[in-house]
Amino acid sequence: MRVLTTGSAGMLGAAVIEELARESQYEVVATGRSVKGHAKVEMDIRNWPAVRQAFSVHKPDLVVHMAAETNVDRCELEPEHGYACNAFGTENIVRACVEVGATMVYISTANVFSGDKDEPYHEYDVPGSINVYGRSKLAGERIVEQALSNYYIFRAGWMVGGWDIDKKFVRKIAQLCSEQDELKVVDDTFGSLTFTTDFASQMMKVVGSGLYGLYHLANKGTASRWEIALEIVDAMGRKEDVKVQRIPSDQFPLPAPRPRSEMLNNFKLDLLDMDSMPYWKDALHAYIKGNKGRL
Repeated sequence: MRVLTTGSAGMLGAAVIEELARESQYEVVATGRSVKGHAKVEMDIRNWPAVRQAFSVHKPDLVVHMAAETNVDRCELEPEHGYACNAFGTENIVRACVEVGATMVYISTANVFSGDKDEPYHEYDVPGSINVYGRSKLAGERIVEQALSNYYIFRAGWMVGGWDIDKKFVRKIAQLCSEQDELKVVDDTFGSLTFTTDFASQMMKVVGSGLYGLYHLANKGTASRWEIALEIVDAMGRKEDVKVQRIPSDQFPLPAPRPRSEMLNNFKLDLLDMDSMPYWKDALHAYIKGNKGRL
């Protein structure tokens, strides 16, 4: 089976390509906006002729679409850029999938929800994002659902992985706690960690099942940013040396509003008895302990 991946140079792209490489049945065509990291074929998803050409040449059976603008604040400040990447780029990939008859995997986000719910969101909750990033990703979901029959949509939580290319919360806190003895972390936003290696493995199991549709896919359990920071400090072996002070999010004003909750419930996977995602603390400690020597 020939699998074309977009966003191949990113933290999730690396994990998915490594997962695909474990199975001899997959021939991977790793694309990216530029040739770097795991991306070996240049293809800008916003450029329809380039997308069409790549699909025409490689004729994929399966497309894992991970390319996106995930910088929430940039999307808010430059909404046209956010929609060009996350909606229009996705529309190009969908159109190309239709032309070659490929099954599509679309990676989405918990940010499609408003964050008002006290319990974790499941797949049947109604989306309603409070920022441009979430709305542009939801637009991508709608495009996939309306144009294709053979598709998978996976909503991830707070993504973690890749270490050297990880620019998100966990990696930043790990770096800071190796340099400082006091950290200030918000305690009023909640989410579900999603480790890229766990995500990639579980995702491919679902894809292999042929059970098309929308899924939530995050590590088990939920936590605040502050609680996660405490676990990072512990995993770094700095529990006695670093104080983690809890503060409200309004002390860190940002261009884009953030939902209070991005907690996810893998409800459909539970119903299918297919949820083998590890608990978030176990995954976090394994990730930190396996990489902290590289700081």
